[in-house]
Amino acid sequence: MLWQRVLTALVLVPLVVASILLLDTPAVAGILGAIVLLGADEMARLANLEHGASRLLFVAVVALLLALAWLFVVPDLLAPLQWAMTAWWLLVTAALVARRRELIRVDGRRPAILALGGLVLVVAWASVVGLHAAAPGGPILVLFLFVLIWVADSGAYFAGRAFGRTKLSPFVSPGKTWAGAFGALAGAVIAATALVAGDWAGGASLPSLVLLCLLVTVVSIGGDLWESRLKREAGVKDSGRLLPGHGGVLDRVDSLLAAAPVFAVGAGLIGAAT
Repeated sequence: MLWQRVLTALVLVPLVVASILLLDTPAVAGILGAIVLLGADEMARLANLEHGASRLLFVAVVALLLALAWLFVVPDLLAPLQWAMTAWWLLVTAALVARRRELIRVDGRRPAILALGGLVLVVAWASVVGLHAAAPGGPILVLFLFVLIWVADSGAYFAGRAFGRTKLSPFVSPGKTWAGAFGALAGAVIAATALVAGDWAGGASLPSLVLLCLLVTVVSIGGDLWESRLKREAGVKDSGRLLPGHGGVLDRVDSLLAAAPVFAVGAGLIGAAT
């Protein structure tokens, strides 16, 4: 219900903003890590792991990977993973938008989804944590990434409601329209302009930041579509029931999972993270 979504957002948004800006990187890493582990449990469900022990084992593996990433992954090691995920998300987005075949339910365990889902969760977490720790403006950039996703989602919602006629990917997510996608892109331009106007963009120019935000918004749509595909193949409406009116954790962070590595590597390239 709409009122549940609004109430949940009113509670969560101030907590997210305060955590990003006021806490140090280890604390932010711990909070995000807990969220990732909740998402890992939902990912196991979407991969058709029904037994609690199997899902707990997958969550434990993801927790181990997070710990190893915290201890040993340095920027030089993270960057190739971010580039690989950027390429993958671009391909997935294009493939899901172009898809014109019905999705059918997939029975049985799906080890490929488990492996890919674990990689997506860990790389996104490491990208946000690494960005938060980068330079004095790291927390501002992390907050901007979150705001960018929120603004793009809002732009997509209102543009889709007002002008949406042609479906973006009817067999994957029938509710999404091309008008909504363009509304999300318009929101990205507004967000980039605001960041530069506030002198929070580091050494990045407005044109380069706009291009990066447009790219990040495109892949964030792909992240949303990818999770929609997993849910359809698993035969479920939501990834979970943790958040009233919003579904599960993955339902709230699907766009961020795709956007985080792309934004992190792009921010370094254009000088926003310096």
